[in-house]
Amino acid sequence: MSDEEVIRRRLQIDGDGTGDDRRLNDLLKTFVKWCNSPDSPENSQAIHDRLLAQLAQCEFAMKKSDFSARVMEQELKNYATISDTIEAGIETAKTQITQSKQNLVLAKKIRKNRMEYDVLAKIISQQPDRKNTIKELETLKQEMDQLQEKKAVLERKLETKKKDFTVLMRSIVELQNKLDAIGEDGQDSVDDKMSCDDEPIIVSETVMIEDTEAVTPKKS
Repeated sequence: MSDEEVIRRRLQIDGDGTGDDRRLNDLLKTFVKWCNSPDSPENSQAIHDRLLAQLAQCEFAMKKSDFSARVMEQELKNYATISDTIEAGIETAKTQITQSKQNLVLAKKIRKNRMEYDVLAKIISQQPDRKNTIKELETLKQEMDQLQEKKAVLERKLETKKKDFTVLMRSIVELQNKLDAIGEDGQDSVDDKMSCDDEPIIVSETVMIEDTEAVTPKKS
């Protein structure tokens, strides 16, 4: 038997250290003494009563130790239950903390998106309405079409004026050539004819110049 087993048995017998081991030794000594005692029946009865009292004390101590053991076992079970509850609570708290962190990240993202949405909504609200913009574009398109038509009309007029001007210049050249030819035959007759034809020619040139200035764009 090892020392550890001896100590364990002594603790089991002695209980909570109130002298149970000593009581058992005294009970054993008293029993041996009573068995070997040659005393009178009166003394033997006294020893017998003493043995019963010691035995009752030992039984009470044993019941007390057994009750204490059961109480401690129940306390151990209670502590184990409490420990499991605490561990479960810790795991639950960890799960809640992790979920809270995820919710926080999601809330920050939602807040960022909401702020960006507000900025975009403000910018969009400052822009003109789409219907009005489309209407303005259609109006501008119509104006551009009208300007193109006016440009085409002016170009046609300009082309017509250019042709008229070319014909007029050709007529002037031909007329000048004729005048030069007539001048060789007689200066007097030419002077008389020119005096009659000067005014229409000058008027025609003036009209021609005015028409040319009206249709020719000025260079800046």
